[in-house]
Amino acid sequence: MKEAKPKRPLWQCPKCGHRFVTANVWHSCGRYRIADHFVGKSDKLRETFDRYVAAARTYGTLTVYAQKSRIVLQGRVRFAGVVVRKDWLDAHMWLRRAVDHPRLFRTESYGSLGFVHRFRLEDPKDIDEAMIKLLGEAYVVGQQE
Repeated sequence: MKEAKPKRPLWQCPKCGHRFVTANVWHSCGRYRIADHFVGKSDKLRETFDRYVAAARTYGTLTVYAQKSRIVLQGRVRFAGVVVRKDWLDAHMWLRRAVDHPRLFRTESYGSLGFVHRFRLEDPKDIDEAMIKLLGEAYVVGQQE
C-alpha cells in the first residue's frame, strides 16, 4: 500500500498573513475585518453567516479570512465562502461533483477540478442538513484529500 506523502507547510504572506499552498501566489493582499462586511446589514444576515461557518467547522479546523470583496473558508485551500449582499449571502463551495439544492442558483464547472456551487442564503434556516453535508464534502476538498 502506497503511503501518502506529507503535505508541504503552507506559505504565509508577510503582508496580510493569509496562507497559501504555493509561495508568492497572487492574491488581493490586505487586512480586512469580517465585521466590516456586515456594516449596515441585518443581524439575521450575520447569524446566517455564523451558522454557515459553524456548520463547516463541525468537520474540522479551518481559517476564515475576510478579503476585500468576500469572506473565505480555508483548510489547506479555499473551499467555501460568501459575498455579503444587501439582503442575502451569495455563498459558494467547491465540490468534486455537481449537486442540486433548493438554494442553489448557479453551478460553474472547472473540469477535472470539480464544480463551484453558488447558493442564495437569507436566513439561518436556509442552512439545512443537506447543505451541512455538502459543506463536509467541500471541507474534504479544502484539505486536498
